Amino acid sequence: MKPLNTLRMSGIDALPLVEGGKGISVSNGESSGAWAAAGGIGTFSGVNADSYDAHGNPIPQIYHGKTRRERHEELLAYAIKGGITQAKIAHEASNGRGRIHMNVLWEMAGAERVLHGVLEGAKGLIHGVTCGAGMPYRISEICAHYGIHYYPIVSSARAFRALWKRAYHKFQDYLGGVVYEDPWLAGGHNGLSNVEDPKQPQAPYPRVLELRKLMRDECGLPETPIIMAGGVWYLREWADWIGNPDMGPIAFQFGTRPLLTQESPISDAWKQRLLHLNEGDVYLNRFSPTGFYSSAVSNPFLDELKARAEHQVAYSQNKVGEHEWPFPVGARGRLVYLTAADKLRAQSWVEAGLSQALRTPDSTLIFVTPEKANEILTDQINCMGCLSQCQFSNWSQNEQGTTGRKADPRSFCIQKTLQEISHSDRIDDQLMFAGHNAYRFKDDPFYSNGFIPTVKQLVERLVTGD
Repeated sequence: MKPLNTLRMSGIDALPLVEGGKGISVSNGESSGAWAAAGGIGTFSGVNADSYDAHGNPIPQIYHGKTRRERHEELLAYAIKGGITQAKIAHEASNGRGRIHMNVLWEMAGAERVLHGVLEGAKGLIHGVTCGAGMPYRISEICAHYGIHYYPIVSSARAFRALWKRAYHKFQDYLGGVVYEDPWLAGGHNGLSNVEDPKQPQAPYPRVLELRKLMRDECGLPETPIIMAGGVWYLREWADWIGNPDMGPIAFQFGTRPLLTQESPISDAWKQRLLHLNEGDVYLNRFSPTGFYSSAVSNPFLDELKARAEHQVAYSQNKVGEHEWPFPVGARGRLVYLTAADKLRAQSWVEAGLSQALRTPDSTLIFVTPEKANEILTDQINCMGCLSQCQFSNWSQNEQGTTGRKADPRSFCIQKTLQEISHSDRIDDQLMFAGHNAYRFKDDPFYSNGFIPTVKQLVERLVTGD
């Protein structure tokens, strides 16, 4: 293993080891502060972060507004207060070492308002902002306003070129680094484009080399670090990247391994599940209400979403071609028309207990139990506008408050499930994000006999190459 030298990031020389930000409340002030104290770059999530009561207990994010817009405003207030709280915790825990970054999703609700609110309320405590899940053009201007560095998350050179030409060239002094997040290996939401095949992963080296060439030749950024994210486990497996003049300054982001530390706030049940995953247990899917692909642990939660997609038929409002067989939908039994084969399938699902047919925006019906139908409709009604736009509830933060499409029952309320899994032991019936290398916990000798390290112990281990 080559020596791991420090790298200039966010104004200081730090270990080129970055904690990946994971929301909701999965990367918090305690975990990111400990990572910074170990000499690296700690990252807390600014996505609906926790704040606490006088006894140190997380304040439940309960909504009282009667409209989506009112609940949306409550959510933003929670997010800003929580982000400031976690920044203060991280700052104190860091002991003045390393650097503290905040991670936000550009597609989250009111991203700009949350950024301004947290950065204003936590001045001097946050040194950088990482931002992905969309095309965060304005992140450069916002960070420059507060005199801190920004770290856009991209999955291709093409995406960075668009960001650079539109906005980043104006604020290049505050560009702290570019995060290349592998769209096939990273956990959480993945940046697969429409021209990339989710089943045909591409090696990261040539893609990152293309990004470096663009940064060097077109942008004049030969010394701006690239942070490799997604699929990083042992640094010894990336030895040919370290000190490589073609690659230039390189750092590595760890998203999955920090989950299994003593400072990680996830439940013991979640940690134990990670220790026993097998290869292939992390599933790349497209159920997220964001419309992005995402990677999560295969469990009953995802199984039920798969079943919704499988119990699906196309319908027509009128008799057209082979769609000539009437089928009643909803409490009023309004007729739609199916093909003969699909009507037989639909009837068999109804007889099996999937008696509720729900319409999708794509002129299809999905079949679910009455209990699941009630849950879906209740969650859609209770939407608090946690995304800039949501396929599941059809919320949008635009003036109309809607995407203009029907709500899609094939998705789910992401705010509800991520709050639940991060604040309880319920893991099987909730969305459990993880990177595709999470199965390596099981065979990594560092975690033998169920050992769970401190963040300091993990960082010390990473530096050795293991």
